[in-house]
Amino acid sequence: MQVGFKSDKGLKRSNNEDACFVLLPDKVYVVADGVGGGNAGEIASRTAVNEIANYVVEHPIAEVKNKYAIVNYLQDCIDQANSKIFQMANTYEENTGMATTAIIVYAVCGKAYITNVGDSRVYLYRNGQLVQLTEDHTYVNTLVKAGILSKEQAAVDERKNVITKALGAEPTVEPDFFQVEIMKDDIFLICTDGLYDEVGNQEIIQVLRENRSMSDVCGELVRRANQNGGRDNITIISLKVTEEDIHEQ
Repeated sequence: MQVGFKSDKGLKRSNNEDACFVLLPDKVYVVADGVGGGNAGEIASRTAVNEIANYVVEHPIAEVKNKYAIVNYLQDCIDQANSKIFQMANTYEENTGMATTAIIVYAVCGKAYITNVGDSRVYLYRNGQLVQLTEDHTYVNTLVKAGILSKEQAAVDERKNVITKALGAEPTVEPDFFQVEIMKDDIFLICTDGLYDEVGNQEIIQVLRENRSMSDVCGELVRRANQNGGRDNITIISLKVTEEDIHEQ
């Protein structure tokens, strides 16, 4: 797997409430986008990625062999992070109300396993097409699914960043799970809303078509997000599938 990652606070925010973690030997990739007053969002996102990384280190994921066990494993990662953030939010007054989105991608044996909570996203770029794999846990997406808003209306609705699920908001959380068969030259983008709120699909495709390294892809997408306004923190992990990833056992 070719890997790139970058996190930037953008042009309008004083601190970076995003966090990411790349566990290369374990093939695990994590992105989080915190919410909360003061430094609470920053604490929430960093706690999430640290708790997930610690769980992976303490419980080797390579020992988990079937898809049902992998789903349970990823749920355990989410549960551990959620419990820690919920406890901190309810113990320290300055952390009251803090929470975070979270995405975990695990790529092994020709498959990508994905779990998400909140509105950070995973995209798949394949054969010139960009597809959003995850579903946003947001108020406006709920209205879109109910047929009350169109996707075009949702994109400009002032409530579009109101999330309906987050780590730390409740004692328990139910993430979504996805499994994708991977192909050589697939590119996965794991990102926070600071990217996709500023850079549209066609502009992302334009960057991905240029056959850049994954590090350069992240750098160019961050540059464009800032060029287009940079109103939020921007975090991206990009993964390009190699021949070895398809045939590994």
